[in-house]
Amino acid sequence: MHKLDGPVDLKEAAIIAGRRDLELQRQNRIFNTRLRTIGIDKQALDGQINDKKIQEETDTRKHLAYANDLIRQDQTMCLLDERHKRDVKNLNKAIAEFRICYQKHETRREFDLNDPQALKKDVPARISDTDPRCTVSSIQKLPGEDLQQEERIRRQQEQIREWLLAQQKDLKNALEDQKFANRLYDKYKIAQDQRACELQQMEEDMRRAVTVATKDFNRAQATESATKHKLEKLQEQEDNSIEIENQLHNDFLTENPSQALSAFGPNRVIVHRWKGMTPVQADNVTRKQKQQVQEKKRLEEEERQRNSEWERLRANDARAAVLLERQQQRVKRQLRKEMDCQNMLLCRDHKARERFLKNEVYMNAPTDKYFDQFNTTSR
Repeated sequence: MHKLDGPVDLKEAAIIAGRRDLELQRQNRIFNTRLRTIGIDKQALDGQINDKKIQEETDTRKHLAYANDLIRQDQTMCLLDERHKRDVKNLNKAIAEFRICYQKHETRREFDLNDPQALKKDVPARISDTDPRCTVSSIQKLPGEDLQQEERIRRQQEQIREWLLAQQKDLKNALEDQKFANRLYDKYKIAQDQRACELQQMEEDMRRAVTVATKDFNRAQATESATKHKLEKLQEQEDNSIEIENQLHNDFLTENPSQALSAFGPNRVIVHRWKGMTPVQADNVTRKQKQQVQEKKRLEEEERQRNSEWERLRANDARAAVLLERQQQRVKRQLRKEMDCQNMLLCRDHKARERFLKNEVYMNAPTDKYFDQFNTTSR
């Protein structure tokens, strides 16, 4: 005998428990009205919707980052452009200020030649023997009488040295400003050149692609045009040959009597080509007219006989139709009587069967226990 109280197999118990869990899950899915009505895997659809939303959010973030990057680059370009304009403006302002401060009209060496107040400021040609304006060209003092030559030369040298130092300083400042402006302008031009090179490369690539496409299209068009032109030329040559052949052998030149025949019927002619009927044709026309008169009389006689025959047949058919309709009515009445008898018998049998089922078969009414035994498992 088998031992019933032995140790339980854990593996088999786990398998049985797993099957029970699967059965419960299956029952939950099958007996769930919503899932059974939809008939689809709603969790999978929800997961797909979430994945799609995540993908859309990722794409939106990418597009937003790309747009922000473009805006930031545009802002940077605007700032660089404004900085360049501000530097150019400051440079022009510094140049103007330098000209106002250090390059006045009165500080020019040639100002004394264009001074409007020169006559008012003018002094006599000679004030004393020590007048520094008494140069050799003035003929106010003879050579050898310049007693302050060394002092004058020293002062002139000092003045020239001061002018040179000032000019060197101004030149140095102007060169530094020019170098600074050139550096800014070089940076701006390099950026512009790089951008222009990129645009030119893109334009060249686009133009090259358009040129290749246009060349292929033109080659195909040229080939098609040449073929079409060749075919048209061959067709034209063939048409010309046919036209020449027709002109040589047409009915107008050979005066063929059949040229007057019309295409609208064998008995019709073209008026401007017709030369008149021949005696044979006139005799044929007369004979045809006599034949038509005789044929018309014969057809009228046949039509009269045919109508009389049709009248006789129609009267016979009407008489036969009346007899047939009476026969059908008699048959229909007989069938109606038989059908009524048959229906009475069927009704009597149906009532007897209902009484038998009600009194003999359907004695026990179903209870709730009968209906509870359904939908208890998922199989």
